Amino acid sequence: MEDNESRASALRERLIGELRQCEDIRTGRIATAFAAVPRHCFIPEVPLEEAYVNDAVTTKRNERGKAISSVSAPWVQARMLELSGLGPGMRALEIGSGGCNAALIAEVVGEHGEVVSVDIDQEVTDRATKLLAETGYNERVRVLCGDGTYGAGEVAPEEGFDAIIVTAQAPDLPPAWFDQLAERGRLVVPLSLRGTYYVWAFEHEGGHLRSRGRTSCGFVGMQGDNRHGGRTIDLSGEDLRLGLDEDQQADAEALRSAVASSPQYTVWTEAILRGNEGVLPSLDLWLIGTLDPSARSLYASTKAVHHGLSGWNVATIATWEGATLAYITIRPDPTSGGSELGVHAYGPDREVLAARLADRIRAWDAGGHRGSVEPTVRAYPISTPGDQIPRGQIVTRRYSRFVISL
Repeated sequence: MEDNESRASALRERLIGELRQCEDIRTGRIATAFAAVPRHCFIPEVPLEEAYVNDAVTTKRNERGKAISSVSAPWVQARMLELSGLGPGMRALEIGSGGCNAALIAEVVGEHGEVVSVDIDQEVTDRATKLLAETGYNERVRVLCGDGTYGAGEVAPEEGFDAIIVTAQAPDLPPAWFDQLAERGRLVVPLSLRGTYYVWAFEHEGGHLRSRGRTSCGFVGMQGDNRHGGRTIDLSGEDLRLGLDEDQQADAEALRSAVASSPQYTVWTEAILRGNEGVLPSLDLWLIGTLDPSARSLYASTKAVHHGLSGWNVATIATWEGATLAYITIRPDPTSGGSELGVHAYGPDREVLAARLADRIRAWDAGGHRGSVEPTVRAYPISTPGDQIPRGQIVTRRYSRFVISL
């Protein structure tokens, strides 16, 4: 037993070193929390060494084999804790239970702090309760079974939580999250906007929430009343698909006919991606912030790539208008050893729409935005009058209206 604990301690220290080196952990209080929490005890299904790999571990799947609950990757947990601004004596709400992250929060807020963890799945909350008790955190974390759409319900403190940390991918910010966030609190949430997926940190600002930072993420989707909506259009069987948010409209039959019958029009931009440069997220944010309609939700299969429908089989930005569709593609650039960005387009106005998307790519490339796009996202309650909504790209959801501005 002692040998096992020594190995676990050594693995934790190694993991903390890795997280510090990558700047996922930036402050001493987060490092101390990671050193204290026995991560392997919250993932008893996997071997000790695997528990301390810097990756997520799925703990429950649905009948189709899709992950619906997991223990998040350490780098994600660390970044979200850093974004939360939590410290000793503060109150925190976690939406999406697993036990491990709640224990980390408990260490950060200390013995005088308060942690509430909510999950819609009784099996998940039972598991979290059991593991928290086994590791001695049951007196420091209160676990509730309920729809996280409504936050902590009656358990929420009158002054609100100093931080609300959501550990499932959310399409919207429900009223309870606005109301249960303290005046100077932070909401840290994996939010999907136009096919992009980031963790955003929000704070109150004059009757709405304003983003104060973001980081990358990867989470299972929320269940309950704040689950994802939208739909997917098959443009060429299942080989080319376009995902739409619930507030976006497109003529599926017209776009499908355009891809099937109109000639492909392609324009190349001379914007080069160099090796593993890692600038695509900034391009995605630039485009969804300056081009409407748009979404990073055009998916191509390996077969579609083989037949020239796309240059890659990863999600890419698309725009559409009537019976015309345009989306980003790539081709190898022998001179630089990288890849050149281009646009494929179909439909009656393919040249016009391709030029519009290509111009936006060139503006990103030439305007000093590569790798440095930091949009501001503001979230307004859906009841906010239209004349109080500022200019920008507007995303309308059930509970909120988001404004993306650069």
